[in-house]
Amino acid sequence: MIYGTWSMVFVLGILILQSCNSSFTPKPKGYYKIHFPEKKYQLFEQDGYPYSFEYPAYAKIVKDSTFFGETTENPWWINVEFPEFNGRIYISYKAIGKNRFDTLVKHAFVLTGKHSAKAYSIDDSLMVTPNGINGMFFAVGGDVATANQFYLTDSARHFLRGAMYFDATPNADSLGIVNRFILQDMKHLINTFRWK
Repeated sequence: MIYGTWSMVFVLGILILQSCNSSFTPKPKGYYKIHFPEKKYQLFEQDGYPYSFEYPAYAKIVKDSTFFGETTENPWWINVEFPEFNGRIYISYKAIGKNRFDTLVKHAFVLTGKHSAKAYSIDDSLMVTPNGINGMFFAVGGDVATANQFYLTDSARHFLRGAMYFDATPNADSLGIVNRFILQDMKHLINTFRWK
């Protein structure tokens, strides 16, 4: 009886070894290699727009005419699009006077706070640019739709808000390197920003 069991195990072992006719090589986990373009900037200064700034040569400016199916409040809403990375910085402009300054600031915090369910951190930093523009920068950590947001204002007439989005499922690990690359461009935009 023991002899029959061992012979059966031996036969099954040989059959299993013969059924493996191809070698298996496990592949390590990884992400696509991304080739980043050289940092070069150009000026956005359109007639009629109440602001100007520098943006990357590998990006394009597209006028934004709708906001969730509705027309925008004014004609100065734009998107700085990064076609190579499937991302864009949404830029919305609001006039203070028609809108209350404190309401605009509160709304910027509310929009950033909507990411708190997925975020592990939300850091806000007051800023004053080299051109004397005041604002706030929001860095949101975690698998969130937009990791970098900001607003710029003169507290009397102008209020501009920007937020970086990607056409991809939010994943802080895989988007991290692209987020850091475009964050430099966003900071350049902010530091070269001027009101007209």
